[in-house]
Amino acid sequence: MATLSTHVLDTSLGRPAAGVSLRLEGDGGQLAEAVTDADGRVSDLGGGTLAPGTYRLRFDTAGYFAQRGVEGFYPEVLVAFTIQADGHVHVPLLLSPFGYSTYRGS
Repeated sequence: MATLSTHVLDTSLGRPAAGVSLRLEGDGGQLAEAVTDADGRVSDLGGGTLAPGTYRLRFDTAGYFAQRGVEGFYPEVLVAFTIQADGHVHVPLLLSPFGYSTYRGS
């Protein structure tokens, strides 16, 4: 089984994005919900029970930007990824009101 973490950085501010609501989804629907901490992190999504397969992280960017009084272009960011083996998977999100980027982290 695999473990999963994420980290959201607000590149428009140059700091972690605290308070971003997100959901982990699998083929069977929603698996977990979380909110990023003061460092923009969620350290354990799925409780270490993620089998190989395709998953999605759905970030509520509209809610995050509304908290800051900022109008963003993307109301949500959906990142689909595949877990292929046991171990740890880290999915970072670099976020700004008008763009985002993601990659496989470590």
